[in-house]
Amino acid sequence: IADAPGVARNGQNPLASAELFVIINLPKRSTGTDANVPLRGVEAAAALVRDHFKITQGRMFDWGKEEVIVGRGAAQEFAGLEVGSKIKVGRYDWPVVGVFEDGGAVAESEIWSDAKVLQDAYQRGDSFQSVRAKLVSAGAFQAFKDSLTSNPQLNVEVMRQSDYYSQQSETLTLLITTL
Repeated sequence: IADAPGVARNGQNPLASAELFVIINLPKRSTGTDANVPLRGVEAAAALVRDHFKITQGRMFDWGKEEVIVGRGAAQEFAGLEVGSKIKVGRYDWPVVGVFEDGGAVAESEIWSDAKVLQDAYQRGDSFQSVRAKLVSAGAFQAFKDSLTSNPQLNVEVMRQSDYYSQQSETLTLLITTL
């Protein structure tokens, strides 16, 4: 996917991050009851494919280590996500080494770690749920999509981020309206 036509590059490296998504439980600050928190394993280009990503406290996690950074929203919503604290991931306690912002995007409600380390912790092999890529231009999308959807080695759904979030909100709106 990262080598598809239209993917922007940072020197020799494609601006694409294969990502793994798991859910962990942490206590909410407001009630103390456990709630689901998204834990996203990312690759090194994750910060580069997001236009507004920045570390605001602490530092980025070290690649290859059991460390996490937390989004600003997650840090406000859930207890125990301060820099220097530890959270339970799988069977181990992982230190929180930083807090990040992403221009108010949904990523701020997540916790991030190295995808390879997260795969090992949850025995997920080499699996990923998504790849986030930055394209050279908005006009490159159709060639990028056609290249991936016509490749018989891949079984992918390719969409713009705005379309993905629109699709997600339609599903939620339908559920709420039905209820």
